[in-house]
Amino acid sequence: MNKTILVTGGALRIGSEIVTSFAKMGWDIILHYRNSSEEAKKIKKNLEDLYETEIFLVQGDLNVDEDVQNLIDIVNKNYKNLDALVNNASSFYNTEIGNLTNANWDDLVGNNLKAPLFLINGLKDILMSTSGSIINITDVNIDMGSPNYSIYTAAKGGLAAITKSLAKELAPNITVNAVAPGAILEPPGVTWDDDKIKEVIKNIPLNRMGNEKDIANAVRFLVCAKYITGQTIRVDGGKSLQ
Repeated sequence: MNKTILVTGGALRIGSEIVTSFAKMGWDIILHYRNSSEEAKKIKKNLEDLYETEIFLVQGDLNVDEDVQNLIDIVNKNYKNLDALVNNASSFYNTEIGNLTNANWDDLVGNNLKAPLFLINGLKDILMSTSGSIINITDVNIDMGSPNYSIYTAAKGGLAAITKSLAKELAPNITVNAVAPGAILEPPGVTWDDDKIKEVIKNIPLNRMGNEKDIANAVRFLVCAKYITGQTIRVDGGKSLQ
Protein backbone atom coordinates (compact mmCIF):
# COMPACT_ATOMS: atom_id res chain seq x y z
CA MET A 1 0.00 0.00 0.00
CA ASN A 2 1.42 3.34 -1.05
CA LYS A 3 1.92 6.09 1.46
CA THR A 4 -0.51 8.99 1.18
CA ILE A 5 -0.07 12.73 1.62
CA LEU A 6 -2.59 15.58 1.66
CA VAL A 7 -1.31 18.89 0.30
CA THR A 8 -3.55 21.94 0.55
CA GLY A 9 -3.13 24.54 -2.16
CA GLY A 10 -1.38 21.89 -4.22
CA ALA A 11 -2.11 23.10 -7.75
CA LEU A 12 0.16 26.13 -7.99
CA ARG A 13 3.55 27.48 -7.06
CA ILE A 14 5.12 25.88 -3.96
CA GLY A 15 2.21 23.48 -3.54
CA SER A 16 2.61 21.98 -7.00
CA GLU A 17 6.33 21.41 -6.40
CA ILE A 18 5.59 19.62 -3.12
CA VAL A 19 3.05 17.43 -4.94
CA THR A 20 5.58 16.66 -7.68
CA SER A 21 8.26 15.80 -5.13
CA PHE A 22 6.11 13.18 -3.42
CA ALA A 23 4.77 11.79 -6.70
CA LYS A 24 8.37 11.05 -7.68
CA MET A 25 8.67 9.06 -4.43
CA GLY A 26 5.66 6.95 -5.39
CA TRP A 27 3.28 8.41 -2.80
CA ASP A 28 -0.42 8.77 -3.48
CA ILE A 29 -1.59 12.35 -3.18
CA ILE A 30 -4.76 14.12 -2.13
CA LEU A 31 -4.42 17.45 -3.88
CA HIS A 32 -6.61 20.22 -2.56
CA TYR A 33 -7.18 23.37 -4.59
CA ARG A 34 -9.59 26.30 -4.47
CA ASN A 35 -9.92 27.91 -7.91
CA SER A 36 -7.16 26.31 -9.98
CA SER A 37 -9.17 23.47 -11.49
CA GLU A 38 -7.38 23.33 -14.86
CA GLU A 39 -3.94 23.44 -13.26
CA ALA A 40 -4.92 20.67 -10.84
CA LYS A 41 -6.19 18.44 -13.65
CA LYS A 42 -3.01 19.04 -15.65
CA ILE A 43 -0.78 18.14 -12.70
CA LYS A 44 -2.78 15.00 -12.05
CA LYS A 45 -2.50 13.79 -15.65
CA ASN A 46 1.18 14.63 -16.04
CA LEU A 47 2.30 13.05 -12.79
CA GLU A 48 0.16 9.91 -13.12
CA ASP A 49 1.61 9.42 -16.61
CA LEU A 50 5.17 9.77 -15.33
CA TYR A 51 5.16 8.11 -11.90
CA GLU A 52 3.52 5.32 -9.92
CA THR A 53 1.14 7.62 -8.10
CA GLU A 54 -2.58 8.17 -7.81
CA ILE A 55 -3.74 11.76 -7.34
CA PHE A 56 -7.19 12.57 -5.99
CA LEU A 57 -8.39 16.14 -6.53
CA VAL A 58 -10.54 17.94 -3.97
CA GLN A 59 -11.89 21.44 -4.56
CA GLY A 60 -12.70 23.60 -1.58
CA ASP A 61 -12.52 27.05 -0.03
CA LEU A 62 -10.71 26.70 3.28
CA ASN A 63 -12.49 29.80 4.54
CA VAL A 64 -15.76 27.89 4.37
CA ASP A 65 -16.28 25.58 7.35
CA GLU A 66 -18.34 23.13 5.29
CA ASP A 67 -15.55 22.80 2.71
CA VAL A 68 -12.99 22.10 5.42
CA GLN A 69 -15.25 19.43 6.91
CA ASN A 70 -15.87 17.96 3.46
CA LEU A 71 -12.13 17.58 2.91
CA ILE A 72 -11.78 15.89 6.30
CA ASP A 73 -14.68 13.54 5.56
CA ILE A 74 -13.29 12.58 2.13
CA VAL A 75 -9.96 11.60 3.64
CA ASN A 76 -11.41 9.70 6.59
CA LYS A 77 -14.01 7.83 4.53
CA ASN A 78 -11.93 6.98 1.45
CA TYR A 79 -8.41 6.35 2.76
CA LYS A 80 -7.09 3.73 5.14
CA ASN A 81 -3.91 5.66 5.77
CA LEU A 82 -2.72 9.25 5.78
CA ASP A 83 1.01 9.54 6.30
CA ALA A 84 1.49 13.28 5.99
CA LEU A 85 -0.47 16.52 5.95
CA VAL A 86 1.06 19.67 4.45
CA ASN A 87 -0.80 22.86 5.33
CA ASN A 88 0.41 24.90 2.40
CA ALA A 89 -2.67 26.85 1.22
CA SER A 90 -2.41 30.53 2.08
CA SER A 91 -3.84 33.99 1.53
CA PHE A 92 -1.32 36.83 1.25
CA TYR A 93 -1.85 40.55 0.77
CA ASN A 94 -1.12 43.78 2.61
CA THR A 95 -3.42 45.26 5.24
CA GLU A 96 -2.28 48.72 6.29
CA ILE A 97 -3.28 49.97 9.71
CA GLY A 98 -6.14 52.40 9.27
CA ASN A 99 -7.65 50.35 6.47
CA LEU A 100 -8.23 46.98 8.16
CA THR A 101 -11.56 45.23 7.70
CA ASN A 102 -13.23 42.29 9.35
CA ALA A 103 -13.26 40.60 5.94
CA ASN A 104 -9.44 40.90 5.79
CA TRP A 105 -9.20 39.31 9.23
CA ASP A 106 -11.58 36.47 8.43
CA ASP A 107 -9.84 35.67 5.15
CA LEU A 108 -6.22 35.83 6.29
CA VAL A 109 -6.74 34.18 9.66
CA GLY A 110 -9.14 31.66 8.18
CA ASN A 111 -6.78 30.44 5.48
CA ASN A 112 -3.50 30.75 7.34
CA LEU A 113 -4.44 29.63 10.85
CA LYS A 114 -7.99 28.38 11.40
CA ALA A 115 -8.18 25.95 8.48
CA PRO A 116 -4.82 24.27 9.21
CA LEU A 117 -5.75 23.83 12.86
CA PHE A 118 -9.16 22.34 12.11
CA LEU A 119 -7.72 20.04 9.43
CA ILE A 120 -5.30 18.72 12.02
CA ASN A 121 -8.17 18.35 14.47
CA GLY A 122 -10.23 16.33 12.02
CA LEU A 123 -7.39 14.18 10.68
CA LYS A 124 -5.59 13.47 13.96
CA ASP A 125 -6.77 9.87 14.28
CA ILE A 126 -5.85 8.75 10.76
CA LEU A 127 -2.47 10.46 11.06
CA MET A 128 -1.90 8.84 14.42
CA SER A 129 -2.59 5.39 13.00
CA THR A 130 0.39 5.76 10.65
CA SER A 131 2.69 7.71 13.00
CA GLY A 132 2.33 10.46 10.44
CA SER A 133 3.81 13.89 9.93
CA ILE A 134 2.31 17.37 9.82
CA ILE A 135 4.15 20.18 8.05
CA ASN A 136 2.91 23.76 8.36
CA ILE A 137 4.15 26.36 5.89
CA THR A 138 4.82 29.57 7.81
CA ASP A 139 6.98 32.61 6.90
CA VAL A 140 10.37 33.94 8.01
CA ASN A 141 8.91 37.43 8.35
CA ILE A 142 6.91 36.49 11.45
CA ASP A 143 10.14 36.82 13.44
CA MET A 144 11.50 39.93 11.72
CA GLY A 145 8.31 41.91 11.25
CA SER A 146 6.68 42.91 7.99
CA PRO A 147 5.16 46.40 7.75
CA ASN A 148 1.65 46.55 6.26
CA TYR A 149 1.12 42.80 6.73
CA SER A 150 0.01 42.73 10.36
CA ILE A 151 -2.93 40.33 9.94
CA TYR A 152 -0.99 37.94 7.68
CA THR A 153 2.01 37.80 10.03
CA ALA A 154 -0.26 37.40 13.05
CA ALA A 155 -1.94 34.42 11.39
CA LYS A 156 1.34 32.82 10.33
CA GLY A 157 2.77 33.53 13.77
CA GLY A 158 -0.18 31.68 15.25
CA LEU A 159 0.51 28.75 12.93
CA ALA A 160 4.12 28.67 14.13
CA ALA A 161 2.91 28.70 17.74
CA ILE A 162 0.51 25.80 17.29
CA THR A 163 3.29 23.87 15.55
CA LYS A 164 5.16 23.82 18.86
CA SER A 165 2.08 23.21 20.98
CA LEU A 166 0.83 20.34 18.85
CA ALA A 167 4.29 18.79 18.64
CA LYS A 168 4.01 18.22 22.39
CA GLU A 169 0.32 17.34 22.38
CA LEU A 170 0.48 14.81 19.54
CA ALA A 171 3.77 13.17 20.51
CA PRO A 172 4.90 10.44 20.35
CA ASN A 173 2.62 9.36 17.52
CA ILE A 174 2.72 12.37 15.17
CA THR A 175 5.57 14.74 14.36
CA VAL A 176 4.64 18.39 13.79
CA ASN A 177 7.09 20.79 12.15
CA ALA A 178 7.11 23.91 10.01
CA VAL A 179 8.93 25.27 6.98
CA ALA A 180 9.35 29.05 6.83
CA PRO A 181 10.08 30.30 3.30
CA GLY A 182 12.02 33.47 2.72
CA ALA A 183 12.34 35.18 -0.66
CA ILE A 184 11.13 32.37 -2.91
CA LEU A 185 8.64 33.85 -5.36
CA GLU A 186 7.11 37.20 -6.19
CA PRO A 187 3.65 37.75 -4.70
CA PRO A 188 0.85 36.30 -6.86
CA GLY A 189 0.20 38.45 -9.91
CA VAL A 190 3.42 40.46 -9.49
CA THR A 191 6.59 40.34 -11.60
CA TRP A 192 9.74 41.92 -10.20
CA ASP A 193 12.24 43.64 -12.49
CA ASP A 194 16.01 43.21 -12.10
CA ASP A 195 16.34 46.21 -9.80
CA LYS A 196 13.69 44.85 -7.44
CA ILE A 197 15.33 41.42 -7.36
CA LYS A 198 18.71 43.03 -6.55
CA GLU A 199 17.05 44.95 -3.72
CA VAL A 200 15.50 41.77 -2.36
CA ILE A 201 18.67 39.66 -2.42
CA LYS A 202 21.10 42.29 -1.13
CA ASN A 203 20.48 41.14 2.45
CA ILE A 204 20.53 37.42 1.64
CA PRO A 205 23.94 35.83 2.39
CA LEU A 206 23.51 33.23 -0.37
CA ASN A 207 22.93 36.12 -2.80
CA ARG A 208 20.01 34.64 -4.69
CA MET A 209 16.30 34.06 -4.56
CA GLY A 210 15.13 30.64 -3.53
CA ASN A 211 12.75 28.50 -5.55
CA GLU A 212 9.89 26.08 -5.06
CA LYS A 213 12.20 23.06 -4.99
CA ASP A 214 14.03 24.48 -1.99
CA ILE A 215 10.77 24.41 -0.03
CA ALA A 216 9.72 20.99 -1.33
CA ASN A 217 13.10 19.54 -0.32
CA ALA A 218 12.67 20.86 3.23
CA VAL A 219 9.14 19.45 3.45
CA ARG A 220 10.29 16.06 2.22
CA PHE A 221 13.15 16.03 4.73
CA LEU A 222 10.85 16.78 7.67
CA VAL A 223 8.29 14.17 6.60
CA CYS A 224 11.03 11.54 6.58
CA ALA A 225 12.79 12.73 9.75
CA LYS A 226 11.04 10.89 12.54
CA TYR A 227 13.16 12.21 15.41
CA ILE A 228 12.46 15.88 14.73
CA THR A 229 9.34 17.60 16.03
CA GLY A 230 8.29 21.11 17.04
CA GLN A 231 10.91 22.70 14.81
CA THR A 232 10.85 25.31 12.06
CA ILE A 233 13.30 25.18 9.18
CA ARG A 234 13.93 28.63 7.73
CA VAL A 235 14.49 28.30 3.99
CA ASP A 236 15.65 31.84 3.37
CA GLY A 237 19.23 31.80 2.13
CA GLY A 238 20.39 33.04 5.52
CA LYS A 239 18.28 36.23 5.53
CA SER A 240 17.09 35.65 9.09
CA LEU A 241 20.72 35.80 10.28
CA GLN A 242 20.82 39.53 9.57
